[in-house]
Amino acid sequence: MQMSMVEMWGNMGWVAKGVVFVLAFMSIYSIAIAIERFWTYSQATKQSRRYAPEVARLLKQGKIREAIDASRNAGVKYSHLAKVLVVGLQEWQYQQELGETARDKDAAVDAAKRAIQRATAVNQADLKRGLSGLATIGSTAAFVGLFGTTFGIINAFSGMALTGSGGITAVAGGIAEALVTTAFGIIVAVIGVWFYNYFAGRVEGFNVEMDNSSSELLDYFIKQTS
Repeated sequence: MQMSMVEMWGNMGWVAKGVVFVLAFMSIYSIAIAIERFWTYSQATKQSRRYAPEVARLLKQGKIREAIDASRNAGVKYSHLAKVLVVGLQEWQYQQELGETARDKDAAVDAAKRAIQRATAVNQADLKRGLSGLATIGSTAAFVGLFGTTFGIINAFSGMALTGSGGITAVAGGIAEALVTTAFGIIVAVIGVWFYNYFAGRVEGFNVEMDNSSSELLDYFIKQTS
């Protein structure tokens, strides 16, 4: 006769129950991070698709100030492109206000490039926020479950030694209970790995978009110096 999950839980030792609680926390954390990252990335994609053509139109018209204002708009606060380009635009405008010689303009391009690189590094770190936790859960959850299983099997054989009974039937129930933590750990690990791989791919796509947009903005600045 098969035992129900409630019966297994009642027969688990305190170590196995502690492992289940840890795995439950890890699964909840993974899901919470996944929901937050999915929403943030969706907003970044949607807002950037709206922002990119708008700022390109303003730059073609030579409206730097308007492009900066568009990059600061609350409607694009999650846009990864706006966070990077606004820094370059601000630095370019500031440098242009300092001097008008050809040398000054070349220095302005270099200053804008460095500002964009710094902003890109900061934004990349922000986009990766929470992913290290998913990677850790994906790589350790199965071992946490195995830890609970090991203790469960030890308890099962210890009980058999104390009672003096032998055979597989004497330890089958205990081993079945112990293996629950391993199964739970594998499920949590697989979920964590799936989430991490998906979001890591999204971040890589964002990095490519930021690099391309930054290069296009710098090309625009260079054309202004010629």
